Amino acid sequence: MVSVTDQQFQQYIDDAMATLPAEHMARLQNVAILYAEEPSPEQRKTLQLRHDQTLFGLYEGVPLPQRQGMTRVLPDKITLFKLPLCASVSTETALREQIRHTLWHEIAHYFGLDHDRIHELERPGIA
Repeated sequence: MVSVTDQQFQQYIDDAMATLPAEHMARLQNVAILYAEEPSPEQRKTLQLRHDQTLFGLYEGVPLPQRQGMTRVLPDKITLFKLPLCASVSTETALREQIRHTLWHEIAHYFGLDHDRIHELERPGIA
């Protein structure tokens, strides 16, 4: 487990955003990217997570392909969960990479990609 301050964690998120493909980041609009200690009880219930399950990140919103001309859409939200991410690694370098990977995964959901397509794109050299 790695222990970092909230300021460090936010900096790792900012750093990760700067390394993601520019063509995707330029198309990311009206999305709040934030973090929380862990998923809320409401998020856990919505996702039907068991007590022994957690997640690193969550996209909440309407994926771009499903908007079909909708012009008034509340901001989408991507939340990274600090405690599960920190508990999953043993070094700060690994934490930074896991944050980047999780952020990319949640951004892919914004673009309407399902898990199979995300995993296909996650092959080395893609994201």
